[in-house]
Amino acid sequence: MGAERLAPLIAVVGCDGSGKSTLAADLLCHISQSRLAMSGYLGLGSGEQGRAIGRWPLFGPALHRWLDGIADRLRDPTQPIPGMMVARYALRKSRKRRARFDALLLRRRSGVTIVTDRYPQIDVAGLHDGPILAGRATTEGQLAIQAQELALYREMIAYIPTLVIRLNVDVDTAFARKPDHERNLLAAKIAAIPRLTFNGAPIVDLDATMDYRQELALAKAAVDRALAQ
Repeated sequence: MGAERLAPLIAVVGCDGSGKSTLAADLLCHISQSRLAMSGYLGLGSGEQGRAIGRWPLFGPALHRWLDGIADRLRDPTQPIPGMMVARYALRKSRKRRARFDALLLRRRSGVTIVTDRYPQIDVAGLHDGPILAGRATTEGQLAIQAQELALYREMIAYIPTLVIRLNVDVDTAFARKPDHERNLLAAKIAAIPRLTFNGAPIVDLDATMDYRQELALAKAAVDRALAQ
């Protein structure tokens, strides 16, 4: 941001089932051979929390479906935000993400290179670590909260990643790798991937269905070029 000197940040992004966590971990090992580096987490953990709730006995599946219904409404720009309580909850979740982001900035300022398997963006609200409140605000209070949340993300995307590795995968492969996920949601995430620009960051697209050894070699080469600059 501006003239501030920061250690590099490599972001690996993609739909669930694209293998971004595996690739990020292997890239961290590669980068650590030549410089101080660590992983960073910028997610919310909401998906796994919901699936864990769904495994609760008796009322778990019903509660999971109810929570998924709220999440679907928040993701859909044509649907109204379901109440102030939900809007405030979404803002709290995004503030937690901002706190994690600020913690990574401190490490970058101290010279630590960061590798993360996701990164905030504002190109697609409701998906891929974008603003949670993609739904339609119906009150002044909801509008104010939505604006506060968007401001958090605008502040974060001002810090442009050194390199984004964007993993592309088809829905059949993603669903085969993540059978506990909703196929329709995976399809929506896959369709949104080409729209993610990360505020003009350098982006390398990789086919996540290729032989993994080849994918890793291409990713390492891209990272080496970016760090050499």
